[in-house]
Formats: sequence, structure tokens, C-alpha cells
Amino acid sequence: MKLVIQRVNTASLSVDGKEISKINKGLVVFVGIGKEEKEEKFLTYAKKLVNLRIFEDENGKMNLSLLDIKGEMLIVSQFTLFADTSHGNRPSFFDAEKPEKAKQLFDEFVTKVKEYALVVKTGVFGADMKINQENDGPVTIII
Repeated sequence: MKLVIQRVNTASLSVDGKEISKINKGLVVFVGIGKEEKEEKFLTYAKKLVNLRIFEDENGKMNLSLLDIKGEMLIVSQFTLFADTSHGNRPSFFDAEKPEKAKQLFDEFVTKVKEYALVVKTGVFGADMKINQENDGPVTIII
């Protein structure tokens, strides 16, 4: 599993010109599911996501978590995080999980994150999504 986490002021996601999800201050999380993913990682990563101290406190230091600020999260499946560009110019996605299994695992991961009682929105698995976001910082973390 790979996560790309971006701190945002706002974000919205559309499919076929229709807005599907929108969040205010919080995190946009792009999730790549690899082959032979271990489900025990889901709980660890879900807990880390909501507790990651990347929001500024009253002194301007990154010391607050998503839970602390009561922020929102938009989670988007993105198999391209497993792109291998080591041979040639066309990426290979051999290490990404097959779509059917990846969707099941992605849904399980989202369920784990929702257990923290946050506002959690998602995209549409496998769809051509358009994402508009106002990055804050910018702050981008890769796990």
C-alpha cells in the first residue's frame, strides 16, 4: 500500500461533470493498493492518517492532527502509485493489485478510516475523476 497525503483547504471530486465529493480543511489521500497487500497494514495506516501531526498549532508549528482540527478527508484510489518506469517511457503497473481485489481492499481501508468518526468522502473506484484542490502549504507526505 502506498499513500500520498496532501493537506488542503478545500477539495472536490467530479465524475462525468458531476460533483461526487467535496471536503473542507483536511486531507486528500491518494491510495495505491499493491499485490499481496497485508490487511493488518490498513489499521496501522488508518490510525497514522488521522493522527499525523501536519496541521499548524497557534505557534505555527505542525503539531495538530486531523482529529485535533476536526478536519475532513477525501480518499481516492490511485493504482498509478505503483507505476514502474525503470524500463522505457511507458509505465508498467505490474505491482498494482488487480482491480476487483483492489476495490475490495480499498473499501476495507476506507471502512477502517471511518471508524474514527471523521467526515470521510471517496471518489468512484476505477472512474475517470477530476479533482480540484487548494493545497495548504503545500504539505505532501508519502507513506
